[in-house]
Amino acid sequence: QVQLVESGGGLVQAGGSLRLSCAASGRTFTIYAMAWFRQAPGKEREFVAAIRWSGGSTYYADSVKGRFTISRNSAKNTVYLQMNSLKPEDTAVYYCAVAQYRYSAYDPLVLNEYDYWGQGTQVTVSS
Repeated sequence: QVQLVESGGGLVQAGGSLRLSCAASGRTFTIYAMAWFRQAPGKEREFVAAIRWSGGSTYYADSVKGRFTISRNSAKNTVYLQMNSLKPEDTAVYYCAVAQYRYSAYDPLVLNEYDYWGQGTQVTVSS
């Protein structure tokens, strides 16, 4: 199993920045990719960004491209999400997720690709 602990959420004004962190523990050698999803009240959980653990390829939702940056520290088994130029529509609970190694192709946007999820951290952007 892999355990995930998110941190860094909070309240920020529009145009501001926040950095989220997600630390993984347990069977971290099984990690193939890590991602951030978010869920706003009354809406479905949606993909934000993902990073492959080996090689570091990154993927972004169109809505955050150019504003958010995902990165990793492999030695600390931690993934980060730097969020700049925040907008009120970025308000949501942000979840960290892990996809383990598998034989099939990896589609970062699909929720079912991910095997473990964190508890979530609230991000609120005021206008």
